[in-house]
Amino acid sequence: MLCDVSMDANGNGKRDLPRIDNRQYVDLDDEPKNADLDFIYDDADTHANEIAELYSYTEQYELQLNLKAFEDQMEWYKLCPWWQKLDTTQKKSVVYKLLDQLEVSDKQLRMKAARCILYLVQGCWAEVQSDKEQQDWTRTNVMLLYEAGVFPAFVELLNIEIENSTTASLAMRKLAVSLADSVDLRIILSVLYIITEVMREEMKNLEHSIYRDNIESFKEDLVNPYGEELLIVKLLGMVTCFCSGSAPHFPMKKVLLLLWKLILVSLGGIDTLRELKKKYREEAGLDTKQEDTIEVARTMRASSPPASAPDLIETQNQKWNKRPLRRSLMKQSSLDEPGLGMEFDSGEQGNNTTSNESEGDMLILMTESGISNWSETYYEDQNNQSQIRPDTPQLNKGKGLPWTPKVRQKDVDTFLDVSRLKFVGYTLQGDRESLAGLPQPIHEGVNTLKRHMYTSLAEVQIQKEEEIARNPMSTPEPPLRQTPTEILYQAILPNLPQYMIALLKILLAAAPTSKAKTDSINIMADVLPEEMPMTVLQSMKLGIDVNRHKEIIVKAVSAILLLLLKHFKLNHIYQFEFMSQHLVFANCIPLVLKFLNQNILSYIEAKNVIPILDFPMCVIGDQPELTPESLEIGDSQTYSWCNIFSCINLLRILNKLTKWKHSRIMMLVVFKSAPILKRTLKVRHAMMQLYVLKLLKMQTKYLGRQWRKTNMKTISVIYAKVRHRLNDDWAYGNDLEARPWDFQVEECELRTCVDQFNNRRYSNAPKDEELEPVDTSVTSVLGTNVDLTDEFKQHYELWLQQEVFQRSINWDELLDPEACEI
Repeated sequence: MLCDVSMDANGNGKRDLPRIDNRQYVDLDDEPKNADLDFIYDDADTHANEIAELYSYTEQYELQLNLKAFEDQMEWYKLCPWWQKLDTTQKKSVVYKLLDQLEVSDKQLRMKAARCILYLVQGCWAEVQSDKEQQDWTRTNVMLLYEAGVFPAFVELLNIEIENSTTASLAMRKLAVSLADSVDLRIILSVLYIITEVMREEMKNLEHSIYRDNIESFKEDLVNPYGEELLIVKLLGMVTCFCSGSAPHFPMKKVLLLLWKLILVSLGGIDTLRELKKKYREEAGLDTKQEDTIEVARTMRASSPPASAPDLIETQNQKWNKRPLRRSLMKQSSLDEPGLGMEFDSGEQGNNTTSNESEGDMLILMTESGISNWSETYYEDQNNQSQIRPDTPQLNKGKGLPWTPKVRQKDVDTFLDVSRLKFVGYTLQGDRESLAGLPQPIHEGVNTLKRHMYTSLAEVQIQKEEEIARNPMSTPEPPLRQTPTEILYQAILPNLPQYMIALLKILLAAAPTSKAKTDSINIMADVLPEEMPMTVLQSMKLGIDVNRHKEIIVKAVSAILLLLLKHFKLNHIYQFEFMSQHLVFANCIPLVLKFLNQNILSYIEAKNVIPILDFPMCVIGDQPELTPESLEIGDSQTYSWCNIFSCINLLRILNKLTKWKHSRIMMLVVFKSAPILKRTLKVRHAMMQLYVLKLLKMQTKYLGRQWRKTNMKTISVIYAKVRHRLNDDWAYGNDLEARPWDFQVEECELRTCVDQFNNRRYSNAPKDEELEPVDTSVTSVLGTNVDLTDEFKQHYELWLQQEVFQRSINWDELLDPEACEI
């Protein structure tokens, strides 16, 4: 298929109708146009939305209880109940009195003081007139409360509530746990969350912030134990207890949101990860000029998903009733719907035309348009206003592929071994320089590969671990860098498998594709009211609230898992592999695929939000009457930020778990992920499509010829959007390393390496002194302090006489190895 490009009257690029056999014309611009989603991937949503998502709509009545508690407390203190009218001295006095009240034995008085503090961190909403004013007061009050020591005080309150066996036993005996069973915990977690979220927001402008010392102190506190353990570990323990059934009243949404934000603040987000990667690569002597995936993806355009087979047939029947043309266009479809004669879930063909006809049509199209038809090329004018569709055969002269190609050292070694064996007849083990006897094209190929060779931090770390394993006595152990990530890994290492299982259980329960089971965990405990709704309006409100609740939980869990994987991988590859293996063992891969196996467009466009009920809108100013119509309005966005964020996180997790792991890639094939992932491509967002295409690319060679033949356009988009590995024949090649019988061995070897790493660095088991390095320095040996016994000191002169003065030593005999007794 040929296509001409010309300029219109305004100087913009304009594509003429493509020619087929120089006779027939198809106006591809008649296809429906959908604008790209303007979603921008970031560490979190806007500060206002993150605060609003803390509260369920069913909690709205409790906001008035906070105000009532504050007014009663101020009346008891004989002060004005308006916080803004108090001077700084009075405010500090009130805060310290509330802190003292948090330590009394009477629980009612304790929690009344906690409600007062919650009202303060909520920005004293009864005294303000706008959202902006409320946010400003929240920021001011949070900093005042943090300086007074409120955060550690509430951590102590959290400890008391976690250990409250009476509440847990009552909740376990109830048939249905409700909102009323977690009132105290929700107050405490809300205060901790708001303080953490305000600190995170303030970190964005750290250099110019007047609260810089508070933020640095807060980050330092988070990597030090509150009592016996880190706060992050305490929250992970709450998640585990909840999933085990011993604490069904724990409000999981608030726990997970707080856990996510604590990890984000203490370890860092996207910017911190980028800086750490650059720093660690510089320290390892590696280049730092590689593209950042997120930054590049933000500048990419989404690809139009190929139309389904029925749409193509209907469109073409309206223009030409010619079967050959319709068949040719059908072969361009890559998002074939199952059961429509194109592709089933197994990737096999339905009632197609003959394979010879199909293959012939594709060969004709590729021959006429040239191999450049594989690349998604764009023609852009100076104003960057126009775009040529993916099937344009012209090469883009001003813009190439978005990524610099890469190659691994392992691939260069393989290329050299194969070339030597072919042209010379033997291999040179370990020789990476000698090119004797090889023809000039091979020389050029080796130089090209070396020019694009990329060495990852993981390869350097693995090489060091292998050296330590080979020579444990002569290879020094690299010093442990006590980073926040290292501190967290050491803290969660003993129970990491249980934590991963618990997080995935919650993710499964919150997935929209999961079916309710009587024995599954109840993640709705902190959203369902004690009395179920009686009216249609109340039922509609609760239904939206429940769906919103699930979406926020998925968002938090996906962000937690991704952050931990990213930071562990930077800190040490085997920390990442340890977590990855336990996620795989806990069926994370099929779980993510199960999550994505839904109407993904409907999911990202879901409107499970009621703006007039979001905090603080629900308490500031005159409240409009709630009607069924107001429940259906939603916000002005065409997508749900929360849901797209969750989908991208889950796709990134899937990529992290499967990259370069043949056995896990085969799991994608076995669980029939290709049709699921292809349906996800319908979402017009470049970053989301990129991670989907990466997952399709890694399994393409295993999907068979028939799948590739009917998905040429998908392969074309992969070629254009995903980074190239120079000698990776991903589309058609047969990987010799991917033999099925080696898959289990691969995972076992990795598990052995990870266990050796953990045992050597973190195990408290006594070490064998015989295998410890020997001190051969004369200075240090002679300078060692030796404790002599009293008996030896008493007979010291006798020992000198018998063992030193009277004994003669034949040094020649001593140095003769044959004379020495073994």
